[in-house]
Amino acid sequence: MADAREFQDRLLSLGLARVSEAAALASAQLIGRGDEKAADQAAVNAMRDQLNLLDIAGVVVIGEGERDEAPMLFIGEEVGTGKGPAVDIALDPLEGTTLTAKDMPNALTVIAMAPRGTLLHAPDVYMEKLAIGPGFKTGVVTLAMSPSERVSALAAAKGCSTEDITVCVLERPRHEEMIAEIRSTGASIRLITDGDVAGVMHCAEPDLTGIDIYMGSGGAPEGVLAAAALKCMGGQFFGKLLFRNEDEKGRARKAGIQNFDRVYTRDDLVRGDVIFAATGVTDGSLLAGIKREVGYLTTETILMRSKTGSVRRMTYRSPMR
Repeated sequence: MADAREFQDRLLSLGLARVSEAAALASAQLIGRGDEKAADQAAVNAMRDQLNLLDIAGVVVIGEGERDEAPMLFIGEEVGTGKGPAVDIALDPLEGTTLTAKDMPNALTVIAMAPRGTLLHAPDVYMEKLAIGPGFKTGVVTLAMSPSERVSALAAAKGCSTEDITVCVLERPRHEEMIAEIRSTGASIRLITDGDVAGVMHCAEPDLTGIDIYMGSGGAPEGVLAAAALKCMGGQFFGKLLFRNEDEKGRARKAGIQNFDRVYTRDDLVRGDVIFAATGVTDGSLLAGIKREVGYLTTETILMRSKTGSVRRMTYRSPMR
């Protein structure tokens, strides 16, 4: 009989899906209502309540912020009943609060779980990110390459023209030069306003999403979540922490990071088996958003396990309360 303290990813996976679904359902009434904080708080409350029903000794390593910044699901918070395996939790109760408030595409609830000590405790700083889907040799693209070199290298690996490559980029002023360089290759760009975990996940299913590669800078905590998704779906991820001042370097030291120039691979960020769940809040390329009908709400969730490479898509129909 298996030790209950071991990381039983198969047994825990359905519980993790319920956590993700609960957060999405809680935010349903706030889609398009213009209140980002209320939508996020509803998702946080529901996610925490469901996590505390799981037989785990969980610690939030990627969460809503430091304890003095977040009253719940803060970094270091203990969740679960305390009776099961020791696990790391990385989460974003509502990835895309603005997307939810404005009823724009690709808002998700996101959570990952792995054995204790296997998820990087990424500080709340920026990370330069690069991701492609499965099926390519290691290093076909690297952070050392320029954006145009990455596009050309990926096109060569795919046996296509650079004009057939689509790059996903977070729309920010800091990316204007990179966007211009990418367009100089003839590649097209899918700009997203928020939600770079979903942006990275798009690379893993290019036939479904039309996205071949993700590049640009965004939050380092979201980089760990994106790496967890790609560890299950397949694909390559590279990340390098970016520091704007000494205070941010201090946050990194507090998280145990000493090498500020290190380039992290997917497996550096997620060093063991991982379970990943995401539920659609608003309609997107990866997941359908919450559907309303008289008396019911319906969600779609993707549930994945890196150990087996399994990817499940589940529909859940819940009575309105």
